[in-house]
Amino acid sequence: MRFLKIPFLLIWRLWFYILVIGSIILISPLLLVLTAKEEYYPAFWKLIRVWSKVLVYGMGFRLKVQNDQILDRNKSYMFCPNHTSLMDPFVLIILSKNPIVFVGKQELAKIPVFGFFYKRVVIMVDRNNPKSRKKVYTIAKKRLKNGTSMAIFPEGLVPPENIVLAPFKKGAFSLAIEFGIPIVPQSYYDCKRLFSWDFFKGRPGVFRTHQHQFIETKDLKKEDLSNLKEQVFNILETALFNDKEYMKDTNRQNNG
Repeated sequence: MRFLKIPFLLIWRLWFYILVIGSIILISPLLLVLTAKEEYYPAFWKLIRVWSKVLVYGMGFRLKVQNDQILDRNKSYMFCPNHTSLMDPFVLIILSKNPIVFVGKQELAKIPVFGFFYKRVVIMVDRNNPKSRKKVYTIAKKRLKNGTSMAIFPEGLVPPENIVLAPFKKGAFSLAIEFGIPIVPQSYYDCKRLFSWDFFKGRPGVFRTHQHQFIETKDLKKEDLSNLKEQVFNILETALFNDKEYMKDTNRQNNG
């Protein structure tokens, strides 16, 4: 059965928000302490990984991971996954034992409760403000140490479900070149199908992820930015086009 019956689907969806709100309230004292100082970030990351596992596994999902290359615990990376679902950040957090600093949209800081902690740990950027974008470099330079990595969803948004992969913004690639850190392309195949933004669609299941070969940037210059962006886009687009389940769902949206 592809979808849950509507009453069960609504209960299942409601359970997600109960899990999120209830768990945030439960761990909020720890969050307040661990987001107070930057040096607490590794401990904060361990807590957030546990929280992410509670949300993912608590919703009946499991992970199936394919790694073409294994992360070095002592190195920093730029993670670049495709973005299809609210579940994507939680999947990424589970996949990395080492701390990751996210670069995210400033608008998300307005969400009650979540926004309070979001703005304490995420490098926020206003994409329409050049000064805001420049500030990201300054903050990122301080954070990228002791194996801490960065993550940016290069599409910059969650595209409509009939789109395989939206055009990439340049921020992730500009930062990777600036700091000479490898890019880690990741394909997420099932988050869109199993936990769509459509409230009346979805079911428990397996999230398949593919961590592709890393792309080194230490010898690249600003002039290489466009080629680097295109290279990562082609890797993810090819992987998604070659996945039958991902394309079946995308084509269904186009024909629906």
